[in-house]
Amino acid sequence: MPGAGSARSEAEQRGGGYGEFVGRRREVQALRADIERAGLDTISGRKAPRARVLLIAGRPGSGRTALAEELAGQLGGDYADGVLYARLTDPGGERVPTDRTARELLDALDLPAPPGAGADELAESLREALAARRVLLLLDDAADAEQVDLLLPDNPDCLVVATAQGPLTGIPDVRPCTLGGLDTASAVELLSRFTGSVRIKVDPRAAEGLVEECAGQPAALVLAGGWLAARPKASVADVARQLRATPSALGPVGRAFRLSYESLVPPAARILRLLALAPAGLVDAHTASALSGCSVSAAQSTLDDFTALGLLRPDGSTPPQYTVPGCLAPLIRAAMEAQERPAEVQLARARMLERTVRLLQSCRAITEPDGSAARRKLAGLPRALRFPNQQAAAGWLRTRRPALLASAAAAVADGELDTLARRLVSALVRALAAHRGTEAAAPDLYGLHRLVLDVADRRGLHREKAAALLNLADLDARTGRNREALARYRAALDAGRAANDPYATGRAMESVGGAHQQLEDWQRAADWYGRALTQRLARGERADEARLYGRLGTVHTYAGRYGEALRNWRASAAGYRRLGDLAGHARALSEMARVQEYAGRPTESLRTCREAVELARRAGDVRLQAALQLRLADTLDRLGDPAAARLHRATAERLLEDDSPACEIRSGFAED
Repeated sequence: MPGAGSARSEAEQRGGGYGEFVGRRREVQALRADIERAGLDTISGRKAPRARVLLIAGRPGSGRTALAEELAGQLGGDYADGVLYARLTDPGGERVPTDRTARELLDALDLPAPPGAGADELAESLREALAARRVLLLLDDAADAEQVDLLLPDNPDCLVVATAQGPLTGIPDVRPCTLGGLDTASAVELLSRFTGSVRIKVDPRAAEGLVEECAGQPAALVLAGGWLAARPKASVADVARQLRATPSALGPVGRAFRLSYESLVPPAARILRLLALAPAGLVDAHTASALSGCSVSAAQSTLDDFTALGLLRPDGSTPPQYTVPGCLAPLIRAAMEAQERPAEVQLARARMLERTVRLLQSCRAITEPDGSAARRKLAGLPRALRFPNQQAAAGWLRTRRPALLASAAAAVADGELDTLARRLVSALVRALAAHRGTEAAAPDLYGLHRLVLDVADRRGLHREKAAALLNLADLDARTGRNREALARYRAALDAGRAANDPYATGRAMESVGGAHQQLEDWQRAADWYGRALTQRLARGERADEARLYGRLGTVHTYAGRYGEALRNWRASAAGYRRLGDLAGHARALSEMARVQEYAGRPTESLRTCREAVELARRAGDVRLQAALQLRLADTLDRLGDPAAARLHRATAERLLEDDSPACEIRSGFAED
């Protein structure tokens, strides 16, 4: 099912991934009929302002997710823009923030979501996107009505199918379809998927008794069926008898889980307990291997065994990844807390983070050229930590992305593994940028930089705080939040000064000037560029000096102070000349020509522009040459020489080839 959100997490009616949907025909019919039911708006003669909501209510393990998926599968063809999926509660029981859900749904629709945008802004963007589409939106495991209400499409042509433990009071015109246990025939059919028909036919009453012990709960039946499948000589009566001996206070799912858990050999039981630490409830062989300290191959074999027992659910990805069922997650965590010492738990978490860091480093290194230092280092890693090619690494990163982001957040929240957390965030930032590009990965990078800021604040790491603030401010500025960017740039300047870091302070001062420039406060922009320039002059950083002279020239031009602008552009051109940077020199002269034209000195502008053209030619910058030829043509038109102007335009067209559009030369310095 295409969609967004974390992987599904209940080992429900599909038998932990086995076979087809079982039972619930009456519920499916009732839900389908509810779609056509006249709502309160229709009865009053008004058109429904929002999408119809179908609610499937039931306890974890009751099959609510499987029923919602079955309904979505049956109805999906009626919705031209497809089915979207989002899980609203993490396997650990924490609410998924609305901004994360909205961002993932927008991503599923291939729509941009500005990095750092708040929940309200993203939810509004999602509703606007769905207003022009016909989709079926499946919202799984909603914690309350507010979560669903914020995501509801303002479009009656859409349909929302939500699952929750109880009614969603606050959303009007919603009648919950409340799930109990499966009927006996369907429950026995589910069991037979694991046991085969013979053991059921030999003792049908025992099968019915087992269904009764499980209260018809699909998750409990799957666990009981998995136990029987692993023991071909055991009878259905055996498992029913053992369940009866288990305390009833545990509930059907808890009793079936204890039966399955206590039948595991000690190493497997320990691996299962430690899966409570799996980020976002997502497990792969490397995670299990690192948590338990066993080999990757042994971990993979154990995960396959858990899947057969109904303790895990595969998500169909390659390489294999599994989901800890939501109804089992609290039981697994309780077992870990009861039987694992805190020091062992922390050690397992540290091993998992260290393994993740090494995999991320390998994932990034595969993008480097052959023969590079990173590739040579990669060759020295164990085979299990190496990727065969860049495509395999990108696929792993894409599949594991939710778990990796959750792992970084959990490591920072832990507070006791900050060194590993910093390494993990750094490795994840680099891997995402290498495979997805900084633009596509910007929403993820924004969250990761905030995690770095949290650790830096907690540990008093001023240099890292400055770097995180600069990165966050850059993303704010890129999305037009200039005042927020300005505040962060100023905070970065304070952190840079506290760290006595000249690079951070210089970068922050220049960025403060850039933020004021974007806010069209030319005086303050010039002041801050001047401060940054003073520092660069004192340190003899010539390339930065030339750039800052250009930025000063730009803001003075915008302010109409053409004399100051020309002085700064001349200084910039001189700086690039001393550096031997022909292209930079040409661009500085082109901006000088622009200012001379603004100042009413077209003859000087023409001369300067011709000099810039020659420098661009010597630099081999064809696009710059073409743009300068067009500027020359415009200047000649204003001087009353249209014939010469036509010649320069023809030259520009030849340079660009195939009439490819040339951009007007703008100050590159203003966007550095």
